[in-house]
Amino acid sequence: MSLKILNHRQIEQKVQRLAIQILEDNLEETQLIIAGINQRGMALAKMLVERLQKLSTKPIQLTQIKLNPAAPLQDGIALDMPIEQLKDQVVIVVDDVANTGRTLFYACKPILETVPKKLEAAVLVDRTHKSFPISVNYVGLSLATTLAENIEVEMGQEEMAAYLI
Repeated sequence: MSLKILNHRQIEQKVQRLAIQILEDNLEETQLIIAGINQRGMALAKMLVERLQKLSTKPIQLTQIKLNPAAPLQDGIALDMPIEQLKDQVVIVVDDVANTGRTLFYACKPILETVPKKLEAAVLVDRTHKSFPISVNYVGLSLATTLAENIEVEMGQEEMAAYLI
């Protein structure tokens, strides 16, 4: 049995609020780099970039981080842009759900090979039981769940929703 915790309209509102928060916290910055993790993180990152570009004229770059969440070191962690371009930049890593913090933790690994000016994280849903030292800066919805429960986010073109399963 699943429970819908966010519908399409609510996700749109959360993304708009996240974009506003990101801009407010980075007013003095000349540009931002938004890095989406895998497919759903990238879908959310694209939505954020669209909102950010409507709200600001500052350059915003979009890149993707690819990794295997089940075995992050087995297949390697790939970034779609040269790592050198992240030096002295504000990088915001984006994913759909922060569960244990493991995926976000390993997604930051290649970014730490250079020295970014600032490294932040944004998620649509943040679960409150982390087992990795990850703190999410921008959260659409914070949710206390049991370890047996899961969050599933659908990020389709026509319909978006988040479910507690």
